[in-house]
Amino acid sequence: MKLYAGIDLHSTNNYVGIIDEEDRRVFKQKLSNTLGSVLVSLEPFKEELIGVVVESTFNWYWLVDGLMKHGYKIHLANPSAIRQYEGLKYVDDTWDSFWLAHMLRLNILPEGYIYPKEERPLRDLLRKRVRLVRERTAHILSLESMVQRNLGLQISSNEVKKLQEADVEKLFDQPHLIMAAKSSVAIMRFLTGHIDAIEREVKSHLKLREPFKCLISVPGIGDILGLTIMIEVGDIKRFAKVGDYSSYCRCVRTQRLSNGKSKGKGNSKNGNKYLAWAYVEAANSTLSR
Repeated sequence: MKLYAGIDLHSTNNYVGIIDEEDRRVFKQKLSNTLGSVLVSLEPFKEELIGVVVESTFNWYWLVDGLMKHGYKIHLANPSAIRQYEGLKYVDDTWDSFWLAHMLRLNILPEGYIYPKEERPLRDLLRKRVRLVRERTAHILSLESMVQRNLGLQISSNEVKKLQEADVEKLFDQPHLIMAAKSSVAIMRFLTGHIDAIEREVKSHLKLREPFKCLISVPGIGDILGLTIMIEVGDIKRFAKVGDYSSYCRCVRTQRLSNGKSKGKGNSKNGNKYLAWAYVEAANSTLSR
């Protein structure tokens, strides 16, 4: 008998649902988020399980890696592509787990990419760099605004990055403004130190693979941005068409048209936000040259 399992994963617990090839419910259970408890619940059905579906939530790494290590065939469901609630008045976590298994049985499951475990730490490190760069940019813009608001002067981002605490004391004559500006300068320097450290670490462990070497020939894309794009893409062969890749980069409008009129929009969050950020950064860098 063929069996199909779905796991609806939450932050502190998960729901396991198993169905057979006739869509009959064979097993259901709410479990704590420990690999041991999930393995114990699945063990009696292991030989007959065709696959286990795990929804791609923020915390799927431990569960997917653990189940794959123990020989289970894992499918990572893409939640943004699952239209599971249309026409239904009531759903719960148990129903969700069975629905994941049901889509696997029908071979209509929208699947996400299980990024290789060994490459995830470097990818996550570069994602941390993105967050730090955004934080630094926020302080740069804040200081630009403070100068323009209080002094009526315009100062560029590059000039702000070069400011020292002594320079701030010359700009403002109010002690509270000086303190606020010094705070921004100190935080920018702190963030820059960590950004530089991350870049050195990444460069020492990661090199552009052959399909991605042409990236650095594009104006606005340097080594770090090229590495960011490469590691977010993973295996470029997983994109069957150029349009699939463009959509994944969020470079395709989500608007739906019929007879020249708008009929709504799709999910604008579908795709990879870090790739979208990288290409926007490259475009901005090119325009600023």
